[in-house]
Amino acid sequence: MKRYKRIFVIVIDSLGVGAMPDAERFGDFGVNTLGHISESVDTFRIPNLQKLGMANLTPLKQVAPAENPLGCYGVLREKSNGKDTMTGHWEMMGIETKTPFQTFTEHGFPKELIKELERRTGHKVIGNKSASGTAIIEELGEEEIATGHMIVYTSADSVLQICGNEETFDLKELYRCCEIARELTLREEWKVGRVIARPYIGKKKGEFERTSNRHDYALKPPAKTVLNALQENGYEVISVGKIADIFDGEGITQSNKSKSSVHGMEQTIAIAGEDFEGLCFVNLVDFDAKWGHRRNPKGYRDELERFDEKLEILLERLKDDDLLLITADHGNDPTYKGTDHTREKVPFLAYAKSMERRERLAEQETFAVIGATIADNFGIAMPGGAIGTSLLEYLR
Repeated sequence: MKRYKRIFVIVIDSLGVGAMPDAERFGDFGVNTLGHISESVDTFRIPNLQKLGMANLTPLKQVAPAENPLGCYGVLREKSNGKDTMTGHWEMMGIETKTPFQTFTEHGFPKELIKELERRTGHKVIGNKSASGTAIIEELGEEEIATGHMIVYTSADSVLQICGNEETFDLKELYRCCEIARELTLREEWKVGRVIARPYIGKKKGEFERTSNRHDYALKPPAKTVLNALQENGYEVISVGKIADIFDGEGITQSNKSKSSVHGMEQTIAIAGEDFEGLCFVNLVDFDAKWGHRRNPKGYRDELERFDEKLEILLERLKDDDLLLITADHGNDPTYKGTDHTREKVPFLAYAKSMERRERLAEQETFAVIGATIADNFGIAMPGGAIGTSLLEYLR
């Protein structure tokens, strides 16, 4: 028998709460995204996350632990071998990634790939290095506008990113080039997790600004996930943000693109006012893209406070038979060296108005407890090979 009619899963992209036991293997020493944000700012107000138990997971300088959190709370470890967006989200829905995605951080992409990309697209490639997206647009944007060349870059993630000015390069042309890049990077020797279109506007240095017309071209998950199982059993799977891109549309019944994390929460609040049965799966990317990678703890703090304000509205909108789960996909400590994600545990906050048990849960060894709990709630079988054990019995 189903316990909850609707489940909302909100991924605060990159909000880690402390180093994984194997973090040093990934070059991450003493990392703690949330804890170090708190240590780096003068004020920090997240009253609604506080009530749900967020400050009970890791010490926060300005936010006291809740004496009686409203729901169940705990932390999840990542079982997969990685610390990126796709690995984390796929694991939530039952897939363990044992071989990490390939990166080209140190030397850029092979000349053979670049040559073929230039031939197929008709654009000369400039850049071809690991860089911050905003920094490389500032560096090469004027050249791209003047020549029609194509800015290609990567990061510490398994990504190939292409920048194009919406007014001169053209958005459709940018997407066409990314589709060609995605086809090329399906080859094993060049395979990356995602190809990302990074459009921007502006005419000269100091004026360039990325737009919300980003598009991710991801690999398909290697096996069916809980999302597929939900869809195949007639349940709604409503995505907000880049969820549909991360799963390449697999198992998604309705996709909603977001202009920002605040907009993503506004979309989620609106969806909470609709009548459906199934899952609303939300990714809020600004925490990671705007503040984690750019190593800006104050900006990250501000984004969390804006989220908390919208969370209050969502909590009021939830119905008695709704379940809310708040988590993250990896860490990105904005006080740590470099610009890479950090290998961290993530929060697991569970709340329902009808919930009677309100306690700290044991630390879980995989993000996949999320998908297993969802499948258990709707009485559907986990896909073959999927990992994860349901926590539904504790969320009552």
